[in-house]
Amino acid sequence: MQATDELKKMDISFFAASVDPADANKKFAESLHAEYPILSDPDKKVAKAFGVLSPRGFANRWTFYVDKEGVVRHIDKQVKVQSHGKDVAAKAKELGFGKT
Repeated sequence: MQATDELKKMDISFFAASVDPADANKKFAESLHAEYPILSDPDKKVAKAFGVLSPRGFANRWTFYVDKEGVVRHIDKQVKVQSHGKDVAAKAKELGFGKT
C-alpha cells in the first residue's frame, strides 16, 4: 500500500508547495503521477511567511501539520524523501488527525 492510500483512508487533506512556477509544478506532478496537488508560490511570499525560504531562495523541505482550526500542531524539519509519505501518515495518526 502506498502512503497516499493510507492518508486518503484517514480523510485528511495533504499537498505539497513549491516556489517553482505553476507549469513546472504541473509537469513535475505528472512525472511523479502524484495523487496530491503541488501548490505554486513563485513570488515566495508564502515561503517567507512560513519561514522556509533559504538564503539562496529555495524553499526548505519542511512538513507542516495543521489542524482543522488552522493551528500548526507540528513542523517536521528533518524530511526524509524515501520514507516521507509513511512518516506523514504516522505523524498524522499520532496527532489524532483524520479518521482511520
